[in-house]
Amino acid sequence: MSTELLDALNLLEKEKGISRDILIEAIEAALISAYRRNFNQAQNVRIDLNLGSGTMRVFARKEVVDEVFDSRLEISLEDAAKINPAYEVGDVVEIEVTPKDFGRIAAQTAKQVVTQRVREAERGIIYSEYVDREEDIMTGIVQRQDPRFIYVSLGKIEALLPPSEQMQNESYKPHDRVKVFITKVEKTTKGPQIFVSRTHPGLLKRLFEIEVPEIYDGTVEIKSVAREAGDRSKISVQAENPEVDAVGACVGPKGSRVQAIVNELKGEKIDIVEWSEDPVVFVANALSPSKVLDVQVDEEEKATTVVVPDYQLSLAIGKRGQNARLAAKLTGWKIDIKSESEAREQGIYPRGNEEPAEEDSYYDEDELKNAFDFEEELD
Repeated sequence: MSTELLDALNLLEKEKGISRDILIEAIEAALISAYRRNFNQAQNVRIDLNLGSGTMRVFARKEVVDEVFDSRLEISLEDAAKINPAYEVGDVVEIEVTPKDFGRIAAQTAKQVVTQRVREAERGIIYSEYVDREEDIMTGIVQRQDPRFIYVSLGKIEALLPPSEQMQNESYKPHDRVKVFITKVEKTTKGPQIFVSRTHPGLLKRLFEIEVPEIYDGTVEIKSVAREAGDRSKISVQAENPEVDAVGACVGPKGSRVQAIVNELKGEKIDIVEWSEDPVVFVANALSPSKVLDVQVDEEEKATTVVVPDYQLSLAIGKRGQNARLAAKLTGWKIDIKSESEAREQGIYPRGNEEPAEEDSYYDEDELKNAFDFEEELD
């Protein structure tokens, strides 16, 4: 082994962070394998590397026995005594067996080991860097596409965006900049593999954390997210301080904060609602923008029956049931929506001797117009 290789090991230790001792151990193991393979030897051997001179020697290790059955692994007490009279049965004798032309094989083997370990170390560094970014958001650049994945460059590595994690209303072209949510980082034989998503609810949550300072500093907390990517989402928020308007903070001045997120998600509509530990209040909020007259709770079944004005039934349910479906995901409660007239016929509204508030007994003209406008938008 040349001193140049030792200098290279020292350099790798500084630049790549690979321990020189680990590299030397790997080289020794590879040299033992190369010796056995190239010289048809099966005995127990040890490699001695002299770091000072850069020389290398091979020693066969044999156990001292009374009767030899395998000369590759054993040596008689008589022969061992010729080497050193102090040897006893059970001792291990080392005999140098370095081949004359082993230096060339050693150099090739050492080069291969170093190259492999450098590659492994670089993969390890990349894995360590990105495994800490799981469930985080990064900006990448679309590189290419095949039937299985869209490949997004995250700098040191290409991430994989599967079809199931792509938004249906988006098209991805090379060199497009796109924000992605890292769902999984795996260590494979070919190096780290990173999977990303554009549809994961975590992407919406992280976008709000980036866009809304009150969420980032903990003043406002995101309690739950329900998302049908590319179409509509709902997010519930809460502020510990009652003087802080959690919903207003997320909407931003003139809607600027939420609009920035909508633009990033290519027009995906976002409902921001106030979270409450009271399911009556929370479910009513979650069904926004529809008005709710009553929420009846079944704690055992974790289900609710919601009564809405007749003219807002379709608004509460939403197009293809989307509004009700997202509200159920957001709250974690089953939601059965009934119109006011249906609830009255079934005798479930109003409850007991309660009568609806006067404002609930007629339809406000502006409210009615807004509901129809919203339904037309859904259609």
